Amino acid sequence: MLKRIRLSDVELGMFIHKLEGSWFKHPFWKSRFLLEDAAMLADLQDSGIDGVVIDISKGLDVRPLPVRASDPAPPPPVRSTVRTMPQRARAAAPDPQADLRSTAPQTMAREFGRAGVVAGKGRRVVSRIFLESRLGKAIRTDQVEPVIEDIFSSIQRNPHAFNGLMRCKRDNEYVYRHALAVSALMISLARHMKLPSRTIREAGMAGLLMDVGIGHLPVDLTAYGGDFRNLPHDILKRHVELGHAFLEAGGDMPQGVLDVALQHHETIDGSGYPLGLKGEQIALLSRMAAICDTYDSMVSDTAEGVGVNPATAIGQMNFMKGWFDPEIMQQFIETMGVYPIGSVVRLRSGLLGMVIDQNPSDYTRPRVRAFYSIPQQRLITARDIDLADCWGEEDIVGAEDPANFGVGDFAPMREKLFAGAAKAKKLAA
Repeated sequence: MLKRIRLSDVELGMFIHKLEGSWFKHPFWKSRFLLEDAAMLADLQDSGIDGVVIDISKGLDVRPLPVRASDPAPPPPVRSTVRTMPQRARAAAPDPQADLRSTAPQTMAREFGRAGVVAGKGRRVVSRIFLESRLGKAIRTDQVEPVIEDIFSSIQRNPHAFNGLMRCKRDNEYVYRHALAVSALMISLARHMKLPSRTIREAGMAGLLMDVGIGHLPVDLTAYGGDFRNLPHDILKRHVELGHAFLEAGGDMPQGVLDVALQHHETIDGSGYPLGLKGEQIALLSRMAAICDTYDSMVSDTAEGVGVNPATAIGQMNFMKGWFDPEIMQQFIETMGVYPIGSVVRLRSGLLGMVIDQNPSDYTRPRVRAFYSIPQQRLITARDIDLADCWGEEDIVGAEDPANFGVGDFAPMREKLFAGAAKAKKLAA
């Protein structure tokens, strides 16, 4: 049974069902939880949220007020004549939204489907936001909060599934896919860096909205294949100031989101734009965004061809001295793994395989899906190899470009390999 109570009435032992008011006032990522920690209670009471909904079937109820002898007896309860669903039937009814907001750990295979649902919902919301932005309508934080919550929950369930899906997914509307991908990368990186929960929220929202200025450029993107990377540089670079001014005009964007919109093309050595900031003059989230934005741009497919192999992109970025904060770059490598999901690698046996899952204890030995034999010079029936569990009989020699072995148009094959691996793992489980 749900009950709305005042913030001052919240006590330890209550099950929090919902925190009302602005999402950015909420002190926790969890939307539903049993309140058992005194520090969490103190954070909640200091948050200034509008109200709390508790579930008294899962936790404590509000303490009843003491009854004085002079108080009249309470009236008898009024029996409702409205027929309701039986309690057992209500308990059994599925709640798709609650499933997407669950944070229970999941395997890559099980999270793959839910990550696809989250990406689909997010794409629709981002498409609408970018369209409304182009029409001059202010962006409200509550429009994007649910997208960030869904992405964060997916990453909590499996830190690689959503990012892997976005890497392997083909999408002609690059702007929207890029926004979702960078948002997920920012959340993953911020979590790995153990930033405060509120900062992680800002990181995800910043990644989602940092390129909103693209919609305000005086060009028609369809003339450039829908991909803003094809715009002339002198036009493209204007998007940071246009986006910052537009988000600032909305009035309720966190400062971290505004900073990223303006600064995500600044570089550590001061050669970036629009302000030529150096080092720590660039906000922390903006230094993170520069890395996440560059990585996704490099690995994403274009109308002209397949993106850079993720492992190759990591290697190239690691040597782009002066561009990125070196400490954050190292944190990003640890977040993604030496061979990120979607990387094509050559194995010691002469097979080509695509990285489909990470080994949290050793990021140099991921799980790969072998699909091509170099000695035989032909595609083979795909099979999965867990490099952490093959007793040293197989290992990665290095990253490879499948085009060098006659494997043309690898983008659709990559998506099939990823989906096939998830399906096979789920069936095996």
